[in-house]
Amino acid sequence: MINRGFYTLFYKETLRFYKVALQTILAPIITTLLYFMVFSHVLEGRVMVFEEISYTSFLIPGLVMMTIIQNAFANSSSSLIQSKVTGNIVFVLLTPLSYVEFYLAFMLAAVVRGIVVGVGVLLVAICFVSVPVHSFLFLLLFAVLGSAVLGTLGIIAGIWAEKFDQLAGFQNFVIMPLSFLSGVFYSIHSLPPFWQFVSHLNPFFYMIDGFRYGFFGVSDTSPWISLAIMVVAFSGLASFAIKLLKQGYRLRH
Repeated sequence: MINRGFYTLFYKETLRFYKVALQTILAPIITTLLYFMVFSHVLEGRVMVFEEISYTSFLIPGLVMMTIIQNAFANSSSSLIQSKVTGNIVFVLLTPLSYVEFYLAFMLAAVVRGIVVGVGVLLVAICFVSVPVHSFLFLLLFAVLGSAVLGTLGIIAGIWAEKFDQLAGFQNFVIMPLSFLSGVFYSIHSLPPFWQFVSHLNPFFYMIDGFRYGFFGVSDTSPWISLAIMVVAFSGLASFAIKLLKQGYRLRH
């Protein structure tokens, strides 16, 4: 049974990003809207992705999902590395929390931040162009699963990293390239066959594509395949993260 310690840790993790909302919420919203304004201005009318869907409308779901996953990763990874570097991680490890509760508190706080920022981007973006909603259920499933996967990956990266430089390298050389090359700004059907194959190896592609299906009802691949891949990815990463926490890898030693 989840105890009060879990709720306290979860509250602490959500309060952590809420207290610096200018940096953790407003800044990524503005950054994403700059992408939106530049790409929509340059490519609107020149690129047609799906029939009867403007490029600007096509762009919004990808940017929202990209913002969600990047901020979910940033929340859990930055919290853990800061706690390790400053040494206050010991105060969390000494509490009577199970490894699952420790994991859930960090992961769920990452989900909250990711979705809050994503909703902020969506609300501002729809002031410029309307976007239909085909399936709210798919939107919710992919938003929650995508942020949960990246929040979990952030926990793993935060446990692995011993310095801020290592975490920055992981984010700059893994998270950023995978998110930018996941079909946010284009449909993979416009790519040559080889790069279409490579794109299908990118797990972030399925997050973006499934989330976009929730808006338009069309996608580059079956949303059910994307959903299955997300469930498998989350299950595997969650099991691995809990195993690392149980072993105390780079936390207790």
